[in-house]
Amino acid sequence: MLKWALIFLVISIISGFLGFSGVSAATATIAKVLFFIALLVFLIFLVLAFMAGSLAF
Repeated sequence: MLKWALIFLVISIISGFLGFSGVSAATATIAKVLFFIALLVFLIFLVLAFMAGSLAF
């Protein structure tokens, strides 16, 4: 998911440089959403790993 966020970020930077502000804003928003979803999934798995570790010991 982070791969797609980085792809959309690069597309946003390139389209902003070329003057396509609408496309740039849309892809930047998509990149932000994908990044925060990936961060949320990471935190959920981190909490689950700590909970599983505490059950084992």
